[in-house]
Amino acid sequence: MARIGLEHRRTASVRLVEWISRRKFRKVPDPVKVALHHRPVLLTTALLEGTAGSWKALDPGLKALSVMVASARIGCSWCMDFGYWEFHHQGIDLAKLRDVPRWRDSDVYTDLERAVMDYTEAMTATPPEVTDEQVERLRQDLSEKEFVELTAMVALENFRSRVNAAVGLTSQGYKEYCELRPAT
Repeated sequence: MARIGLEHRRTASVRLVEWISRRKFRKVPDPVKVALHHRPVLLTTALLEGTAGSWKALDPGLKALSVMVASARIGCSWCMDFGYWEFHHQGIDLAKLRDVPRWRDSDVYTDLERAVMDYTEAMTATPPEVTDEQVERLRQDLSEKEFVELTAMVALENFRSRVNAAVGLTSQGYKEYCELRPAT
């Protein structure tokens, strides 16, 4: 249960944010409802998310796994649910998304994917537990630009997941939209 109210007075700006959210996400994401309590936080988050959406150096599959591993490590069920929906629509292998919580025991990942997930877990730990060996392993396959993007993506997901988990957000049912089949 959310630790903060998700309802708002229906001002013009709230209605606009809700309209944009419904067009993009089918419903208003709970993190948006939380951010509506503090307009500068909402604007800063929207700018950060919009800018991060233009990061294209890192392979989308690696990016998805890093986001999902950080969410799982922090324990943000909202982020896991939304991430599954988002990455499903980007065409990421669903078996890989489903196995994230047990990635160490799964045989669906490549060596590079495992290195990314290991680095993500180490970076998400408090305090971070990143080793020189982990970075050297990633640098075998990733350019400097890709490595920086990976690191920034993990940090961004830590921000998202920690905020959402702290305010008590839980799954909002996005994953259910992934299982829908078109009518024939």
